[in-house]
Amino acid sequence: MARTAEQNTSEGAERSLEAMLQDIAALEALAADWPEAHRNAALARSRAIDELNAEAFRRLIRSLKAAPGMAAALRRAAADEVVYAVLRRHGILKPSLFERVDAALDTIRPTLAGHGGDVELVRVEPPLAEVRFLGACDGCPASMLTFYAGVKKAIQDNVPEITEVKQAKGLGGGGAEAVHFTSPFAAQQTDGWQAAVALAELPDGATKVVEVAGHSLLLSRFGDKVTCFENACAHMGMPLDGGEIADGLITCPYHAFQYSLESGECLTAPEVQLQPQGVRVVGERIEVHLAE
Repeated sequence: MARTAEQNTSEGAERSLEAMLQDIAALEALAADWPEAHRNAALARSRAIDELNAEAFRRLIRSLKAAPGMAAALRRAAADEVVYAVLRRHGILKPSLFERVDAALDTIRPTLAGHGGDVELVRVEPPLAEVRFLGACDGCPASMLTFYAGVKKAIQDNVPEITEVKQAKGLGGGGAEAVHFTSPFAAQQTDGWQAAVALAELPDGATKVVEVAGHSLLLSRFGDKVTCFENACAHMGMPLDGGEIADGLITCPYHAFQYSLESGECLTAPEVQLQPQGVRVVGERIEVHLAE
């Protein structure tokens, strides 16, 4: 016979944080149809209890910290997910580094969602954070521009302790049906676009080297998609335009590093990528937006 939550609790069985949060959510949902005065009264009572509990926790922790060895014991206790959740709710513990990085990603998730994509935080090991694109952002030819101009910038602007941001490869949800050749972050830019070349000068399957504002760029066309990368091997920064191009791949003429001109991915050393730049087609003209 199924056991009730009350039976488990009365016998000392520990309940998961998820189960308890579900109970709280269910109780909050019950109040949705209450008269406004009743809801306000219940909310005021809840806040008063929260304030009482928070002050009790602060005094308890302050008292225990003075005892020999208790500081370490309190840190161990805070590692428990339920203890941590309650102390975080009351503002007694500061958000963890993982939470802060994930909160930074929240600032750019609405933009990604508008293009059918998302990003998840894989791990945080200071000074490194690793992320993974999901949905349309996974495998998109402009994903590296999204990574540099959106994800990496959001993390480093909000969490200065993180100085290195890495993109996990090959484990996302895929999104070939929703690929955008222009990064959503480049698409938001209204100023700074510069004419690069006429669309007619870049036939399907072709790659062209252009010079724009002191940047040597590789422009490639794949059907209705155009990509733009710095003309510099990620290995040692040597120009790539003297290398062999075949089947959408370019091979560095100096050390034979091979790159996809559609995604910028390095097939020789997957941990590096070509540096992307913003690109769009306006009428019969290809324009680029150079990152600062």
